Amino acid sequence: MKQHFIYIVTFLFILSGCTSSKPTEVKSPDGQIRLAFVLDDNHRMSYRVDVNDTAFIASSSLGFLAKDGVNLSEGFRIVSTDFLSADENWTQPWGENKTIRNHYNEMAVHLADTTNTKLVLRFRVFDDGIGFRYEYEVAGADSILITDELTAFNIAQDGTSWSIPANYDTYELLYRTQPISKIDNANTPMTFKTGNTYASIHEAALTDFPEMTLKNVGDCQFKSELAPWPDGIKARMAGNSFKTPWRTLQIAPEAVGLINSGLILNLNEPCALEITDWIRPMKYVGVWWGMHLGVESWVINDRHGATTENAKRYIDFAANNNIEAVMFEGWNEGWENWGGNQSFDYTKPYADFDIKEIARYAKEKGIEIIGHHETGGNIANYEKQLDNAYRWYADLGVHSVKTGYAGGLPDGHSHHGQFNVRHYRKVVQTAAKYHTTLDVHEPIKDTGIRRTYPNMMTREGARGMEWNAWSEGNPPEHHVMLPFTRLLGGPMDYTPGIFDILYERAKKNPNRKQWNMKDSKDCRINTTLAKQIANWVILYSPLQMAADMIENYEGHPAFQFFRDYDADCDWSQALAGEPGEFVAIVRKAKDKYFLGAATNEMARTIDIKLDFLEKGKSYKAIIYADTKEADWETNPTAYEIIEKQVTADDTLTVAMARGGGQAISFIPI
Repeated sequence: MKQHFIYIVTFLFILSGCTSSKPTEVKSPDGQIRLAFVLDDNHRMSYRVDVNDTAFIASSSLGFLAKDGVNLSEGFRIVSTDFLSADENWTQPWGENKTIRNHYNEMAVHLADTTNTKLVLRFRVFDDGIGFRYEYEVAGADSILITDELTAFNIAQDGTSWSIPANYDTYELLYRTQPISKIDNANTPMTFKTGNTYASIHEAALTDFPEMTLKNVGDCQFKSELAPWPDGIKARMAGNSFKTPWRTLQIAPEAVGLINSGLILNLNEPCALEITDWIRPMKYVGVWWGMHLGVESWVINDRHGATTENAKRYIDFAANNNIEAVMFEGWNEGWENWGGNQSFDYTKPYADFDIKEIARYAKEKGIEIIGHHETGGNIANYEKQLDNAYRWYADLGVHSVKTGYAGGLPDGHSHHGQFNVRHYRKVVQTAAKYHTTLDVHEPIKDTGIRRTYPNMMTREGARGMEWNAWSEGNPPEHHVMLPFTRLLGGPMDYTPGIFDILYERAKKNPNRKQWNMKDSKDCRINTTLAKQIANWVILYSPLQMAADMIENYEGHPAFQFFRDYDADCDWSQALAGEPGEFVAIVRKAKDKYFLGAATNEMARTIDIKLDFLEKGKSYKAIIYADTKEADWETNPTAYEIIEKQVTADDTLTVAMARGGGQAISFIPI
């Protein structure tokens, strides 16, 4: 990571031995956002946020409750207040944007109580929102047991929200559009609009704490609810001091401003790795989708997907189509116990998967292997093998791994509690030791850890493609909801790009075993083909998958987009959109640009100015579009490829069918 031109000014305001009934305030660099901290005469802490001199977050509580009489919420007095301003540019080895501006004003309020317990409340206010965290030092404690968090977000007026229900074990839920006041509870990011302002509540730098969810305690007043340990304790902190994750509020005058925000990354620690040149974005295909359709299986049988023969077929396809990597699921012993003890062996391939030969063949072809570790939720089994499993893969030349945590955790633990947050962190650090990148499914939500450990490249954490194989599927609005919600936290391995929209080839396969929860005739992809192509751009992941079985790509003219696409982008910008309605995003990779636009169940036409293109250059625009007859329900595979010569002075009209989209490659002439 590189950092440039940082300017810091610090002031100290002493209020020794007293409380303050007057707010202590800090503004964003542009002056549009103002945050005030208040310690009232009863020693209760609160804050509020104004946007453009209008109340946005009304007076909201702060603090924690702890076991055994440890005071973490009341009785404090202000000792001093520090003010600091910073403006820096830092770079990352990969990302939507490789250069990030970190520009904020900070207020650190130092407090103490009569027992000499100390608290620093650190507030940072950016032009695109706020973040604050608690830094405690508890006098006389050798450990701290958190029982509740009092942090509140009292939204000043009702509006529209987009969220999923709070759940400590899964994020794979459909998003709801509803009045803010009607939300019972929500996972974060929770996105909303009130007045003319968009915002999203989330957290940053979740490394050793349970996840924060939100509970509506009345009207538009939301309180933090932490994922508990099995005994009800929320967080166990060793020693007498700890820092919480940042509580964040991204704020923008337009919905796309939330997507373009760098706030979550900016609140994470700089890169902890000395060398990062081994980390690189990649496009990949894999033995995966066939299992979900029942054409192939994870276990060794006559339908086994991860065989030596099939592996080489996928490697050949990747090598012939400008694709860097291939991923294999169902390659190792343990799948035959699915639903039982979930005890996988991470160094024992099935007999028909010659991993040494496959690794040799992949290297010969210049293709990377993405390994796979499914845990089935058996954390103890995985951690017992962790170091050896990553060393074994590294010795074979495998330096990228997809992990999975499907199934319940033992001993009453939740996926999102402190126990598993610590586990995910341990896996990231172990992988880094062996120069291995990660793609985590059933993860803890993304809170920007990729800045500190950029080998944590992508994760699931929402309803992905597989839901279309064995349920009613993801509705057309889902894909234009994710950029304004889940993806605000970071990249998602949605696994887009299914070309066999109606599973016509799969349903004709005589070996197919139907195991879906719904009758197969009800299962399909709820988009047009053009939208599947656009999703490669819209649903950002530095490890981007063409998820269909490769026979559905062979000879298909529209697959040229993925051949041309470069997952290693340098710059990105959301150009237009509204949550759940439509979105248009452009990304630059080297000298090429790629644009993806998509809509919900409504047909839509939007005009896109091409002023993001380099001035003075001409580009060949290769447009993958819905035809006039296309419709996600009745005619999903109707598409056309159009070529135009364009410059930065042009405007393109992007027409999208119901449930459709459009993808464009801009290649310099």
